[in-house]
This record gives sequence, structure tokens and C-alpha cells, in this order.
Amino acid sequence: MIHMIKLCVGISSVEELESYRDERAHWWDADYGEDVHVHRTRMMPKRAAEMEGKSSIYWVIAGQVSCRQLILRLARYTNPEGIDYCDIIMAPQLIRTIPYPKRPFQGWRYLRPEDAPPDLGANENADSLALAADLAKLGLI
Repeated sequence: MIHMIKLCVGISSVEELESYRDERAHWWDADYGEDVHVHRTRMMPKRAAEMEGKSSIYWVIAGQVSCRQLILRLARYTNPEGIDYCDIIMAPQLIRTIPYPKRPFQGWRYLRPEDAPPDLGANENADSLALAADLAKLGLI
């Protein structure tokens, strides 16, 4: 199994991503007939078979890995001009992670499970999230 990590460009918080994600599939005419979140990217992962139904996409928001979504499947999409894309079809739930700093990069990258930040515990609250983000910025976690 291998995960994916991607910058969430133009989004400044997990809450903003939550409000924005429902619109995205309609912009790309990507109707998969179910309650999913779709993100279109240029390249199809070569390791797609390792990802579908098992992996997550980890979102980098404002310089930190902040949340993840389960990747349900990957679908090829070809636009009217004949250009191929990859639709990443994800579960709609965002799972918050312990904030982890990440420098900018282009496109997406593979993320090994052992390098992925852990999920934020159910007993943790907004204050502990803010403290974890501050500690991450200082490089202490």
C-alpha cells in the first residue's frame, strides 16, 4: 500500500476545503453518481492498484499536512481535446491528522505509510489542534 500527498492550492483551512469540495466535481463534469469527492489531476499513478480502496490522499493546507481522505478508486478521464487525466475519487469524509509541516512541491507525490502523520485522536479538541500546529511549525513534532 502507498498513499498520495498533494498540495491543496488556494485553500487556507480544513473548514474551507470542506465547504469547497462539493463544488469541484460539478466544475469538471465528473458525475460518478454517488456521494464522493472528486479531484482531477494530470497524471495517473503508476502504483494505482496499490492505492484504490486502501490508501488515502493527504492534503497539505497552508504548509502543513492537515487532513486525509480515503481513495476509493482512480478513473481515467479524457477531455474533448484528447488529453488524458486522472480523477481521484475519494470518500467525502475528511479525517484530520496531527499537523505536520511540508514544503511546497508540484503535482502529487507518493507517501509511505510509515511517513504519514497519524490521525488526530477523537478526544483531541481545537485547542490541542492549534497547539500541535504551533509545535509542528517549530519542528518539535
